[in-house]
Amino acid sequence: MQSSPRHQVPNNQSHADRRQEYSPFRQVFEWLAPIIKLLGMLLLLLGSFQLAPVILLSLEGQPEDTEIFFYSMLFTLVSGGVMVVLGSLVPFNLRGRQIFLLTSLGWIVLSFFSSIPLYFGTTQLSVADAMFESVSGLTTTGSTVLSGLDTMSHGILLWRAILQWLGGIGIIVLGMAILPFLQVGGMRLFQSESSDWSEKAMPRSGTIAKAIGKVYLGLTLACILSYWLAGMNGFDALVHGLTTSATGGFANYDASMGHFAQMPWILWISILFMFLGALPFVLYVHLIQGRPLPLFRDSQVHALSKILLTAILLLSLYLITQREWPWFEALTHAAFNIVSVVTTTGYASSDYNGWGTFAVIFFLYLMFVGGCSGSTSGGFKVFRHQLSIMLMRNQMLALLHPRGVFSQSYNGRHVPDDVIRSMVAFAFFFFATIAALALALSFMGLDFITSFTAAVTAVANVGPGLGVTVGPAGNFSSLPDLGKWLLALGMILGRLEIVTFMILFTRAFWRS
Repeated sequence: MQSSPRHQVPNNQSHADRRQEYSPFRQVFEWLAPIIKLLGMLLLLLGSFQLAPVILLSLEGQPEDTEIFFYSMLFTLVSGGVMVVLGSLVPFNLRGRQIFLLTSLGWIVLSFFSSIPLYFGTTQLSVADAMFESVSGLTTTGSTVLSGLDTMSHGILLWRAILQWLGGIGIIVLGMAILPFLQVGGMRLFQSESSDWSEKAMPRSGTIAKAIGKVYLGLTLACILSYWLAGMNGFDALVHGLTTSATGGFANYDASMGHFAQMPWILWISILFMFLGALPFVLYVHLIQGRPLPLFRDSQVHALSKILLTAILLLSLYLITQREWPWFEALTHAAFNIVSVVTTTGYASSDYNGWGTFAVIFFLYLMFVGGCSGSTSGGFKVFRHQLSIMLMRNQMLALLHPRGVFSQSYNGRHVPDDVIRSMVAFAFFFFATIAALALALSFMGLDFITSFTAAVTAVANVGPGLGVTVGPAGNFSSLPDLGKWLLALGMILGRLEIVTFMILFTRAFWRS
């Protein structure tokens, strides 16, 4: 007796189900496809910017580096194009969990491709040195393993500056659009319709990104022009304008901005633009739209300004009274180096290791301050210091009035408990990362000052550390290769607010 169609339906259904059961490889590919496509687009952007050093090197008559940069550009563009094509095979659908992986892989992949011309070029860097330099550039840390910058090829110096400039705009987007969405480190405090990555807000996110890009470009051009009018040659103005607006700190000279120490007006221009780069860029958007009050009323801006003014006054008085410096020289160098360290730019106008023990300890404390959220600066960030003070005040009041209810607000907005928890978790991981990194460096035979301040400057993205080896008058070239790899990881961790990267190593993240 033949089976009726009714009896055949279950078999057909199970066959359809089996066809819809993708292989594990295909499931992984579909999940990774949006990430691959976006990484490819970033590589296309990176490769297009390599054209600038190719042209400059060819004009300089340096065929070896020209060829290296050309083939590096070609490899980057082809790799990016292939990744875009592969990622386009699947409908684009980016979710929150994928953004965690995208942000971490983005800095790693871009650092690898940007290090290729540094490894194969005339700089003759090792793999560890090339990756360290490129990571330092893209994270706008400003630490370097290079020496002899005064006579180095202009093409390589320009490439380092371009990396920092690209990293600067990437950091703004990261701090304003991505981290608030991922609820990392208390950044949700700054989440708004303009920076939320939910589907509803995506069109407005594109609008705000364009506005911020225009502000960033305008600030950069103003900085370049100011340097040039103040007496820098055209190339120095270009490079230092790119790295100042990005609060990056790569300079064209081994003496950093100390090369211009006899031109104090250049240092004061740098102070101005380092400070402007450390302010929230979304407030500049409000400013150019005819709403200046948010910029002047913002709690972060007030706090950062007070910290800088207080620190500058204190150190200037120390240099005048204890070191017998002339008052204008003391004020200029104190202001320049304090603003550079607090905004995590990393320039130096002189070797402050020789200013005495008080100055050294003072600069160590300043490394932990950082700039504002939504700026190109790194560090612990001003708003977290403010939230910590608020928590401490409320805790003391609670001890005096156990049944009291105390306000928990910031910038006129209520601070939810989950934001506080996220901030506390970040603070723990921030200092734990520094401690672990310093311990690892000391295990390699480095002294305490070098180990500790190198760890701090990497995670806080400051640039120079303290001491003879990694201080403002030294560089990181003498460190062991393993130490450079660990410090490069520390820079990425600091730029990604640590938790964004560390969550990738949890089982919960990879569970479907």
